[in-house]
This record gives sequence, C-alpha cells and structure tokens, in this order.
Amino acid sequence: TPKIESKNPKFINLSLRTFILRCADSSSPPETAPYAAAVLLRFPIAGDPFPYNAVIRHVALHAPSLAFTLFSHMHRTNVPFDHFTPSFSNSGFTPTSYGTSGSLHVSLKLFNEMPHRDLFSWSSLISCFAKHGFPDESLALFQQMQLLESDILPDGVVMLSVISAVSSLGALELGIWVHAFISRIGLNLTVPLGSALIDMYSRCGDIDRSVKVNVVTWTTLINGLAVHGRGREALEAFYVMVESGLKPDRVAFMGALVACSHGGLVEEGRHVFSSMRSEYGVELALEHYGCVVDLLGRAGLVLEAFEFVDGMRVRPNSVIWRTLLGACVNHNHLVLAEKAKERIKELDPHHDGDYVLLSIAYGGVGNWVKKEGVRNSMRESRIVKEPGLSLVHIDQVAHEFESGDNSHPQWKEITSFLGSVIDTVKLGGYTVPLLLPLCCMTFKRKRRSIVWAITVRNWQWLLFFFIIGIERPLGSLRSLGYVMTAIVS
Repeated sequence: TPKIESKNPKFINLSLRTFILRCADSSSPPETAPYAAAVLLRFPIAGDPFPYNAVIRHVALHAPSLAFTLFSHMHRTNVPFDHFTPSFSNSGFTPTSYGTSGSLHVSLKLFNEMPHRDLFSWSSLISCFAKHGFPDESLALFQQMQLLESDILPDGVVMLSVISAVSSLGALELGIWVHAFISRIGLNLTVPLGSALIDMYSRCGDIDRSVKVNVVTWTTLINGLAVHGRGREALEAFYVMVESGLKPDRVAFMGALVACSHGGLVEEGRHVFSSMRSEYGVELALEHYGCVVDLLGRAGLVLEAFEFVDGMRVRPNSVIWRTLLGACVNHNHLVLAEKAKERIKELDPHHDGDYVLLSIAYGGVGNWVKKEGVRNSMRESRIVKEPGLSLVHIDQVAHEFESGDNSHPQWKEITSFLGSVIDTVKLGGYTVPLLLPLCCMTFKRKRRSIVWAITVRNWQWLLFFFIIGIERPLGSLRSLGYVMTAIVS
C-alpha cells in the first residue's frame, strides 16, 4: 500500500492526478493502467471524474472487468459522470458481460448515471435483460429509450431484443404493435427480423401472419404451424418451399416431421424421413429419428416404434427412449414400457419423469403393487418430482398455475366451475379415469382433498380458468388428454 506523507489534501490530489494521468496516457504501456486503477480505488479523488475517464478508456479493451469496477466505484463514491466519461460503446464495456454474475441491477444504475447514452448503450442493456430472463425490464428500457431519446432511432439489433422479450411473454397484442412500429420507422425487414417475427407470432399463438420468405422464414413458419397442430398446412408449406426452388435443411425437415407427428400423417412422415438422404442429401440426426418415434407412438404403432429404435444406425439417447416410453404409457403397452424404462435407466437413471410415466402405466392396468414399488424406488433414490407449471394470459396479465396450488385469487370460482363441469359429465355417463388420481396425488390423503387430487392438476386449473377468462393460452397443453376425453365423451 503506498504511503503519502504530505498532509495537504490539494497536494495529494494533484500528485495522484498527475501519476494516474501519466499511467493512463495512450503512449504508456498497457500494464501501467491497472496500477493507476489500483491507486484510484485506494485513494479516490473526490469530485473529479477526469482521472477515472482516462483510466477507463485505457483499460476497457484489455480488462473490461476493471472498467466495470471503476464505473461502480464512481457511482459509490459520488464521483459525477460528465460528457467525457466513456459510454458503453467506446469504452468496450457492455452490461451483457456481467449479467450472468448478478450485476444487472448495478449495470442499470450505472447506465442511468451516464450523462450521454448512444444507441449501442441502449441496445446492450435491452439485449442483456432480454437474454437473461427479464423480458419486462427489457421492454421497460425500450419504452424509456423512446421517451427520453427521441433523436435515437432503434435499429434492427434493438428490435430483435424487443421481439425476443415479447416472445418470452407471449404478449400477442404487444407483438402486433412492435411489428407495426418496425414498419412505421422504415426498418428493412431483414432475414433475422422476419424470422424473429414469425417465431414471435408462433409463440403467441397467432401464426397466420407472414413476412419475407426465405429458407429460414419458411422453416420458422413450418415449425410454427406444426406445434399448433396444423400439420397438414405445415406439410403443404414445406412442399411449397421445395417447389419454389429452396433446398430444405435439417431444421426444415425437423419441422416437416413434427408436422406429420402432430397431424397424425404417418405415411407422409415416413416419406419425408426416407427422402432426406435419398433425394436431398441431408444427414439424419438423432432429432429426426426422435420425430419418427414420436410420429409412430402418437399413431399407436408402439411395436413398430420400438423396432425402429432398435434398428437405428446411431445409438438412441435417453430422449428417444423417453419418447417411446411415453407412447407405451399412452397406449397401455406395459411390456414395452418396462423395456424402455430399463434402457433409460442405463443412460439417465435420475429423471423423475420416467418413474412417473411407468407409475402411470402400472396404474392404467390396475397393478397397484408395482405402481407403489416405483414410488418407493423414487423415495429410495431421493428422486423428487418437480411440480408442473402452466401459464395463461388474461387481459395482458400472466396467471401461473402449479400442481396442487390453491393460492390464485379466483381459486374458489375456478373450483366451483370445475365442480359443475364434473357433475355435468358424470350425469352424461363419464367416469373420471382411475389412472389420473393415482399418478398425480399432491394433496394430503384426507377424504375431501382426495376428490380434488383426483380431478385437479395444474393444466386443468389452467383450462377452466381459461374458459372463464376467454383468452389465448401460452404454449402447447399436451396434458389435456383427460379433460378432452371427458369433453368428447
């Protein structure tokens, strides 16, 4: 630690200032700047941003973490930022570099203290919040930029981050506004922007809007149609893309196979899979094999799916076996389910979902002893099932439902409506499947609670809340089988 003998504060500050500026001079070796930074951190010069500016400029490109430390130090010691304080763009410091370390809030505070902020500064921070799971904050920053920086026009990079945030929230109305805003400010609809918009509409549940066409956007459109159950349309889009002269890549084939799987188009799916190498020269990946297994499994062709997996040219991973296990459970094929579970156990023995699926399979055939044995195995292996979570947007407010949760403010209304529906379907001759209550019992085993454990899961809360709220749900609700069985029955 350096010792400064003089008792004159002005002399000390002047000496420090001179030393720091010499170390941070552009003609000085790069290794001298850290010494200057260390002196500044040990002996801060109150009220004078100039030495900080010089050091930050010198260390930013070689040691951005040190630049960040100096920014933080200026903030903590109330050293004012002036117009010579480096912005994020010309200092080389971006908040994205520190978001994963939990420093986002510090970055935001420093950003708000900056006297001048350019497009790069705004873009970096907006992107940082969007990428690290803070879509609301990202959109709030974008709105703040519009209000405070009327002379800064957002570019494609900013809008990509905004679209990503909107997609994460599943906020369709806001997404439509963003699309209109892009057109209004005259931004070119580039391939990344077009693909992002298609993906956004798909995630928000509205895939009828289209943008500039190319392989990437075609692929995004195909995938969007596929995951929303519009398999025939997705497959038609795939062939239109091919007929237009565009060569499909492995991702496009993934979309086509998913479309066949979700649309029950077994023969079409077989043809798409077989044509990948023979007609288009696209190498088969595990994901493509997995799509075929899902296709056959959904169609009830469980034995064929098992033989297909056994005959794969590459070694199937746990995901493929897990897909097959799910198909075996759905179609009550217990023997193959046990075989699939054994294969999974060799690859990934601690996945809670596999035990739950096998437990459901045993419950489906009334083998309660083996079902309880699966539960005991989970307890012995200390495997805990994570509760499911579903999400729905009502009037632009996100509502979350967790399995066994009754904390929602409209819980009584939902349960009342659910009870009336159950009574109605029972009068029509429908019986609640026994396999449902025993696979998802989450309440205490009290007589009154068992009724709701039998009939209520997180996705069922979501469905009935959705019905009374009448809005578009976020995501695919594959687990609605039991409810849809009741409705169809």
